[in-house]
Amino acid sequence: MGPSFNFEKQFRELGFAIIAGVDEVGRGAIAGPIVAGAVVFSDYSKITPKIRQINDSKVLTYQQREDLSFYIQKKADDFSFGEVSVLEINQMGIGPANILAFKRALDGLKNCDFALIDGRRFRGFDRKFFCLEKGESKSISIAAASIVAKVYRDHLMEKLGETMPDYLFGSNKGYGGKAHYEAIKRLGPSDHHRKDFIKWFYSSQLDIKF
Repeated sequence: MGPSFNFEKQFRELGFAIIAGVDEVGRGAIAGPIVAGAVVFSDYSKITPKIRQINDSKVLTYQQREDLSFYIQKKADDFSFGEVSVLEINQMGIGPANILAFKRALDGLKNCDFALIDGRRFRGFDRKFFCLEKGESKSISIAAASIVAKVYRDHLMEKLGETMPDYLFGSNKGYGGKAHYEAIKRLGPSDHHRKDFIKWFYSSQLDIKF
């Protein structure tokens, strides 16, 4: 059974009118920004066949994500993105950058009084929210946010790959992999790589000089 609007309905019954689903993509990448998506649906009774296809972006094909992202942005009551650059990630660390991406996505909405956020509980957030672990498989709003964020970030990395083809950003989207690691070893890290992460995890294996 796929995601539903059950959690959204529960929080609406508690008095929250505008509920956004929020999810991020790119936290585990070694290059490129982290991006959060925020999506608001208001009519939980409208479960069209296309809405039923909305699911965790990781279980969908590239083309399914592309099609659903277009549909979500057309049919949702509101949506927004929150992007945090590699420079900011290197300065503050991935945890705070993740929270900042959530905040920027929510700040971009016209209105929102509650957020359903994928993941575990965190601190340092000034909005009313609920963390739902594996939320992309439980909440349609969170799943929709995961899809639009994934498509948005994939397009960013594909464009970056056109100007920096040696790092294969168009195919790896900034995530690790043998070919990507070999390119870093051969060329050194680019300005788009998260240097703290690479130093911590890969420098001994790849003999990268920072």
